Amino acid sequence: MRPYLDFLAALAQNNHKEWMDANKSWYQSTRAILLEDAEVLLQEMVALEPSLAAFKAKNCLFRQNRDVRFSANKNPYKTNFGVYFSPTGKNSPGPGYYLQIQPGNSFLAGGIWMPEAEVLKKIRKEIDFSGAQLQEIEQSPSFKKLFSGIEGEKLKTSPRDYEASHPYIDYLKLKSFTVSHPISDQAVNSGAFIKFALDGFYAMKPFIDFLSQALEEVEDGADLL
Repeated sequence: MRPYLDFLAALAQNNHKEWMDANKSWYQSTRAILLEDAEVLLQEMVALEPSLAAFKAKNCLFRQNRDVRFSANKNPYKTNFGVYFSPTGKNSPGPGYYLQIQPGNSFLAGGIWMPEAEVLKKIRKEIDFSGAQLQEIEQSPSFKKLFSGIEGEKLKTSPRDYEASHPYIDYLKLKSFTVSHPISDQAVNSGAFIKFALDGFYAMKPFIDFLSQALEEVEDGADLL
């Protein structure tokens, strides 16, 4: 039985430093188990993305503290656990694989969220030339088994330099390129989410490869996340 959801539910009801300080040992023991599970995932992911062998599980966990400097929400802590696997690290400009654990809102996901303009331009260029490949990925049985499709906020009109009649205009209108699938609380509590996440990450691998291919010429330092 994993402790994640009980801890996060309590944190959501007591999102302040005094409570966290009083429950520091609970947080630390929960995080230690999360690190163990993240390590299992990481080791399995190396077969999928060999460059991940250079990382440790702690490199893949997001901080619990929120950056509240520019947010109306001043709660100091996130009420989820986030684990991100990217060949160049969790702050990478490239695509990656994400796992979120949160009561009633756990899911696996992958791709690139809201890329900068220059990166978006390169992804659209790849779609322009290889949109059939992306469509084939999206329509493959292994992909459709878990994902409803490629998600992301869309432009209302065609992006600059592309006609509305373009055969892949629906992809070109996207401002993010992600896929996701929910994970039940039961799967989180039982630990079954680990295999489920791995199955999902393997299913999205061709999609991640497509985005990586599009970004091969992006200069170091481009910021996507």
